[in-house]
Amino acid sequence: MQIYFSPELLQPESQVLNIIDQNGKAVGYCAFIFDEKKMYAYGQVEENVSEDFKDLVLPYIKGLSKTKPELDVFSYLTVGGKKLDISQEEGQEG
Repeated sequence: MQIYFSPELLQPESQVLNIIDQNGKAVGYCAFIFDEKKMYAYGQVEENVSEDFKDLVLPYIKGLSKTKPELDVFSYLTVGGKKLDISQEEGQEG
C-alpha cells in the first residue's frame, strides 16, 4: 500500500504531517519539533503500513538531520502501538 505525507502544519520550528494512503484515508501522523541542536520526531501509524512507514519516514528524518550536522535526533515512532527502533535501521545503512 502506498502512503504519503500530507502537511497540516509547516513552520520553521515544527511540522505536523498526516500520513495518508492512496485513497486519502488517514493511517497515521508524524510530528517534528526543532530546537537549536535537537530534533524530536514523534509518529504513529496503523500496523498494515509498517514497511511503507519505514520507507517513508527514515529518509525524511535523515534528510532533515542533514540540514544541521550537529543536530541530535530524538524519536518515538510506533507502528500499531509498538515502538519502531530507527537506530538499528540507521546503523545498517552507510
